[in-house]
Amino acid sequence: MRRSQDLNVTRLSTATLRPSEPTERRYMFLSNIDQVLNFSVETVHFFNANAEHPIESVIATLRSAVERVLVPYDFLAGRLRLDESKGRLEIDCNAAGVTFVVAKCELELAELGDLEYPNPAFRQLVTMTEAASGRGLEDRLLCAFQTTEGVLRNPFIMPETTSFAVPDVPLNQVEEGNIIQMRRLAALAFNRPLPFPPLNDRRLLAARSPPRVTFSHPEFLKLETLPTPHTTMLDPLEETLEFKLFHLDTNNISTLKEKAKMNRGEELDPRAVTSFNVVIAHLWRCKALATNEAHDVNKVSTVLYAVDIRRRFDPPLPVSYTGNAVSSAYARATCYELANSSLSRIVGMVREGATRMTDEYIRSVIDWGELYKGFPYGDVFVTSWWKLGFAEVEYPWGKPIYSCPVTHPCRDIVLLFPRIEGADKGVNVLISLPKGDMEKFERLFYKLLDEM
Repeated sequence: MRRSQDLNVTRLSTATLRPSEPTERRYMFLSNIDQVLNFSVETVHFFNANAEHPIESVIATLRSAVERVLVPYDFLAGRLRLDESKGRLEIDCNAAGVTFVVAKCELELAELGDLEYPNPAFRQLVTMTEAASGRGLEDRLLCAFQTTEGVLRNPFIMPETTSFAVPDVPLNQVEEGNIIQMRRLAALAFNRPLPFPPLNDRRLLAARSPPRVTFSHPEFLKLETLPTPHTTMLDPLEETLEFKLFHLDTNNISTLKEKAKMNRGEELDPRAVTSFNVVIAHLWRCKALATNEAHDVNKVSTVLYAVDIRRRFDPPLPVSYTGNAVSSAYARATCYELANSSLSRIVGMVREGATRMTDEYIRSVIDWGELYKGFPYGDVFVTSWWKLGFAEVEYPWGKPIYSCPVTHPCRDIVLLFPRIEGADKGVNVLISLPKGDMEKFERLFYKLLDEM
């Protein structure tokens, strides 16, 4: 399907929105997990037009909702700063504000082509982050919104988490690490009260004193030098990569599950055979083998995927906690093992990554970050938007017809997206690889899917 490369976007106005009520000036502690997740996430949300909510009304409603949400979420209107004495980033909650851009696109929604296929042109729907513009730390926005009439989108930027949305228009925002903040913004758009106040104390995930690293952590890379405010775990490589979108429908996923249940004499907890685990196992094997250019059977491949750790603490973190509450589960295997093991064995390794994440293990991860200031490290990072539920968040003008991040080519990242019809229709998989590796990945993807 045709994908327009020039959306002809024109900015009509740019405003700075601040909290609707006075907020306390303070410096917010950031946990070691927050320190690592120091990168921008730009998200686009597409909405159908709603005759009862013209664009002018949507913009006014959004502006008001944003200004009000910045009262309980005052840190979003702040700025990052480096505490030189501690070598740590923190947030200056100074009410400096967030950017709200109103733009117009010359194309209608139907002219954008296949929304499921990540289009690099969607970047035109996103306000450029301050990090990308090279501004100093004290001038960087933590959150920005853009509404675009004609099409629709919405990104968010911050050293925290994901994003947010709006109607026949686009936007920008930062979310806490899950979809809670989006639902709160939607509630304020409806003039509904927030169900409970956010818990902004990130010291709940502070390192122990003294730090106690009680596990080996092969999923992390120690840095040779201390990180700077510009250091992130997602620095793109300078290489030519191809994008390709693969689809696993419900029948494909069922086939993978049945294959995993065959066990072939191996012990496998039936709870491990989930849609997520079998998809991860299949993609991990394909990508590790496709990129093993030297055909080294002893080459070790590491797959990483995010796990929500709120309920894994003892006691669990409050649901209202606004900091990043995710950690990287991992599985490791040689290319020989991945090529010769049954799918059930590989699924078991993937599942073990999540079951490893106990209270003590996560505390050890946090303490490791206190000592070494490193990043999660592997050759297969799986980032899943599959079942986050963005399409279920309802605004006065309706639910988004589709939501997706604005993608940046990175060979180590595997992105999972829901189908536009909904999460029950299978999953889209975005792969970025050099041409030769992509051809090998595609052959393996279908060959291993068909083999029983």
